[in-house]
Amino acid sequence: MAVKSTARTTTTRRKAPAGGAGGGRTRGSARAATATRRSRAPKWVYRFEEGNASMRDLLGGKGAGVAEMTNAGLPVPPGFTITTEACNAYYAGGERFPEGMWEQALTALRGVEKVTGKGFGDARNPLLVSVRSGAKFSMPGMMDTVLNLGLNSVTLDGLAALTGNRRFALDSHRRFIQLFSKIVLGVDGQLFEEALGETKKHHGANLDAELSPEALEGLIDRYREIVRANASGDFPEDPLEQLRAAIGAVFSSWNNKRAVDYRNFNKIPHDLGTAVSVQTMVFGNMGDDCATGVAFTRDPNTGERVLFGEYLVNAQGEDVVAGIRNAPPISVMRDEMPKVYQQFERIAKRLERHYRDVQDLEFTIERGRLYMLQTRSAKRTAAAAVKIAVDMAHERLITRQEAVRRVEPSQVDQLLHRRIDPAATVEIIATGLAASPGAAYGKAVFDAGRAEEMAKQGEKVILVRIETNPDDVHGMIAAEGILTARGGKTSHAAVVARGMGKPCVAGCESVRVDLDRRQFSANGHVLHEGEEFTIDGSTGNVIAGTVPMIDPEISGEFEELLRWADQIRRLQVWANGDYPRDAQLAREFGAQGIGLCRTEHMFMEQERLPIVQRMILAPDEASRRRELALLLPVQRQDFNGILRAMHGLPVVIRLIDPPLHEFLPSFEELLVDVTRAQALGEPEESYAEKRRLLDAVRSLREQNPMLGLRGCRLGLLFPEIVEMQVRAILEAAAELRREGIDARPEIMVPLVGHVNELSRTREIIERTAAEVLAKAGVRVHYKIGTMIEIPRAALTAGEIAGEAEFFSFGTNDLTQTTFGYSRDDAEGKFLLKYVEEKILPVNPFESLDVRGVGRLMQAAVTEGRQARPDLEIGICGEHGGDPSSIALCEELGLDYVSCSPYRVPVARLAAAQARLAAADRDR
Repeated sequence: MAVKSTARTTTTRRKAPAGGAGGGRTRGSARAATATRRSRAPKWVYRFEEGNASMRDLLGGKGAGVAEMTNAGLPVPPGFTITTEACNAYYAGGERFPEGMWEQALTALRGVEKVTGKGFGDARNPLLVSVRSGAKFSMPGMMDTVLNLGLNSVTLDGLAALTGNRRFALDSHRRFIQLFSKIVLGVDGQLFEEALGETKKHHGANLDAELSPEALEGLIDRYREIVRANASGDFPEDPLEQLRAAIGAVFSSWNNKRAVDYRNFNKIPHDLGTAVSVQTMVFGNMGDDCATGVAFTRDPNTGERVLFGEYLVNAQGEDVVAGIRNAPPISVMRDEMPKVYQQFERIAKRLERHYRDVQDLEFTIERGRLYMLQTRSAKRTAAAAVKIAVDMAHERLITRQEAVRRVEPSQVDQLLHRRIDPAATVEIIATGLAASPGAAYGKAVFDAGRAEEMAKQGEKVILVRIETNPDDVHGMIAAEGILTARGGKTSHAAVVARGMGKPCVAGCESVRVDLDRRQFSANGHVLHEGEEFTIDGSTGNVIAGTVPMIDPEISGEFEELLRWADQIRRLQVWANGDYPRDAQLAREFGAQGIGLCRTEHMFMEQERLPIVQRMILAPDEASRRRELALLLPVQRQDFNGILRAMHGLPVVIRLIDPPLHEFLPSFEELLVDVTRAQALGEPEESYAEKRRLLDAVRSLREQNPMLGLRGCRLGLLFPEIVEMQVRAILEAAAELRREGIDARPEIMVPLVGHVNELSRTREIIERTAAEVLAKAGVRVHYKIGTMIEIPRAALTAGEIAGEAEFFSFGTNDLTQTTFGYSRDDAEGKFLLKYVEEKILPVNPFESLDVRGVGRLMQAAVTEGRQARPDLEIGICGEHGGDPSSIALCEELGLDYVSCSPYRVPVARLAAAQARLAAADRDR
């Protein structure tokens, strides 16, 4: 018999039989109806003693934990667990229990009755249970729990008589009605809180525990009225109906919004399902010799090796978790209940040694007797995760390899940026994309020049733009952080901010930027230029005013963990860097080379951009060469600084690559200016220069500039640009060689789609290099390679490898051209919706698309190395700092990954974890 149950209503309502203990008749009829089918049903239910810690997939973390503690002889209230498979079958069957599950649950329930000597629904000795969720991966507070289940008007009297404490029984009953009605019947929980508050006020009680039995009886009547008015009927009295509905509600909570959001954020699969543990209730609210609490075997904030937690005397678990009462630290229990504390301390140490990890423990003390309700691996801060992993390795609880596995790379990322103090109270006014981690506050400014000016005066500023472009780079350098209304996590703002190590919130569509009024608005808040606000690039939040910050924490344990990771990993970790300061920072973070130096970024500085624009708009080659001659010394100086900083390490320098429109004045703005001047009848000579510019920009204007005249195409059309850049690179390298500095430039040709593009460009490079080095009179070893960012290049890699000494996957553009997505448009318009609705499993601009882009990479690696066995292959797209993408690079046999300097430690750890995972697969 499949039983329909949802989180909001129960489909079948029965009155409890006269006398109140009639659960027995229901169980008997259920047994009779299903006796012939039970043997054929899968095993959906496991008694605690039947499980163990290795069954997390099936029993969830909670179920596996209580099973392991039960079998270890620890004091665990008896119970049983309904499997995650049953949850998935429940959804597959249209939110109906799978065949045989309910009957197996009833059998297990009879076993609990036998062990405890109590009866579920029994009037004289009632068994009460909790119904708790428990997924494979810990999701604290995301799903639902029902306590004190089994109470009704009859069992209430039995509990009161049995304990000699009617007030306790009434308090348990009102808690049950409140929790069950909210979670199972879908009644607004605030209605009960308001009724409770009014009752306390009426009776002059400050705490729940101060309410008299008479007050509680009146409150229960109020609760029943609330249920009657807001649910489809009276509160259910039949304990079995309560249990059946509660199990369904906990199953349903797997897909509540907060649980789904939590899984999305933590990249937990949605198809795991939750187990449901039904456990005998023990009571921490029976008097002053009772208590409940939550504790960690080490401090989850700092990693310090001390028992950390809180407990409350005469309370139930939700009182601690929900913060209804101020709970003292667990150390107070040492004085108030010394024997119980000593027992708990021994158990905590035993569980940590057994699981070889920090444990999050829940416990209840009933009449001086300790009961363990849960053990699971504890959530912890980034700093604590690192310290605990290293300390446990030193304590020989785990190996160094296990320590490296224990720390999430994303946690390492947190340690490298300022962040908001977790204790701070904040007012969130908008939320965009968490585009570059860290937090910053400052005064709002709306153009790059103003940002630079204010920063020079010592002001902290946040640059606010509709979207950024290369003209804004000087303002981005000056700003503490960047906020944009448009753009994705791989937009110009996001990529540049990550490279600079600055926080960025991008694509914040609720932000309306008014450049004319120099203000922005968001959800009713208006901030004018000069007013302070905060951004959190780790969460995407835009926050009113300024908030307290915590500086990065790079501890000795952190450095030690990264050294262990370096000893394990095979992949080298390089960094993307466009300036000498980037190269220096990369070395400090442990980079082994520069995998991408984007030369076009060097052209964006204010004093250089006009020269570049004149060069692009030059009417002939001679004019173009005059402008390039002005750029040569500044380019040479840039390359000198980067190669000097990376002494002895490779530096991959990409020839100029952006779409031309990024360098040019705005066509639309020029058109408006010329049209306005003509309409006003201004003298033609007053706008002649703008008209000339307009005609020049119009002639170069492209329908799709990202696929237009850029990359190697620009160099082949204007080879003098390639000549100037190669001359600057090798003159700088030769100069350093004469100083005894080991400069190792690698020249990368971008956007190659056909081998002839590379061979022709290579001719220009080699001819120019020969001239430079002959004149310099020194030898400089350099390489020529290409960026694989066009599908055709990946598919013809064998041909291209004949002309290339190295490949570097430009996975940002390779993803764009493979999917046919414009990255910024996709992320700003539909891509997040695609991920939310599971059209795509992940954002392919954040984690590499294994089945599409990954297959192209595999083809390029295989064919490229067949043609040139010593071919050096790396990745320099934003994916180079993403742990799952790094795992793919390890699997493909790449030589290195390259990422922004601030992600180098993340990549070092992720590369080690990828190597360990590969070793596991090879066993």
